[in-house]
Amino acid sequence: MTSPAKYDILAIGNAIVDIMAPCEDSFIEEHGLNRGGMMLVDATQSKALYDAMGPAREISGGSAANTLAGMASMGNKCAFIGQVADDQLGMIFAHDIRAVGIDFTTAAREGEPPTANCIILVTPDGQRTMNTFLGASQFLPEKALDKQMIADSAILYLEGYLWDPEEPRAAMRAAIDTARAAGRKVAFTLSDAFVIDRYRDDFHSLINDGLIDILFANEVELASLMQNDDFDSAAAELAAKVPTLVVTRGPGGAIAMQNGVRASVAAEPIDKVVDTTGAGDSFAAGFLSGMSAGKDPETCLKMGAVAAAEIISHFGARPEIDLKALLAEKVG
Repeated sequence: MTSPAKYDILAIGNAIVDIMAPCEDSFIEEHGLNRGGMMLVDATQSKALYDAMGPAREISGGSAANTLAGMASMGNKCAFIGQVADDQLGMIFAHDIRAVGIDFTTAAREGEPPTANCIILVTPDGQRTMNTFLGASQFLPEKALDKQMIADSAILYLEGYLWDPEEPRAAMRAAIDTARAAGRKVAFTLSDAFVIDRYRDDFHSLINDGLIDILFANEVELASLMQNDDFDSAAAELAAKVPTLVVTRGPGGAIAMQNGVRASVAAEPIDKVVDTTGAGDSFAAGFLSGMSAGKDPETCLKMGAVAAAEIISHFGARPEIDLKALLAEKVG
């Protein structure tokens, strides 16, 4: 019999501080950036962009950590595992994640490289272009895992971005083993098509071996994983292999497929899109919070849509209002 969980969710992901600034489309073109996407940069490239960009704000980020920030705002009990360095950005990240009520006990790493950062440039249409220096986050070792904390969490949530470096990939495999041995659910977010292109076989193995209970993707990632541009057939094929599949479609809303039943939701209306950074992370927060409360898939989708709309209405990937109160008003 599975013991009661101390945490609703524990996430493992990149511990990143976002450095955000508005910019014109010409800046994106001038620097040859991947408009609307994410690209990895080294320390030299990151510094060059930082020096060239306009006035910026530093806001703790990281995909899975953003999801937890949303869930914490919804009243969920959360924990995070991720690697920072023993430096100023590392202290900022640790302070910010603990300040919103998330348990974070991973020890800081001494020496180089520094804490990860993501330079996020937001064009006037609200589109975000991310340039990520992974830094210390890609050196999360298995020994840094608090396996009792993982076993005490109802859901283990894994960030696909962190599958790329070898050391955290091994740590996440160990975390999956720990969670499943404890009878817990494992959720996985595919994160980006470039990650899928590199590790498509790995992800299919995890899915085919029955190790993923809840899978998050957007429509581009779905097409990449399944090598199929037909949305409905790709979703149906993948949904047959995972108990719960959630696919977001930006302005087109989102779907969830669970036990052969498909639910859908329209995107929540919003006056103006300010910044799309973290929209998918917040959607996952709403959906997972609903699942944790035993809600049906349609309600979970609605919660995700409301949370995503709040995020894209302002700069930054963390909620700026009480999401629990907002959901009570919008969803009931």
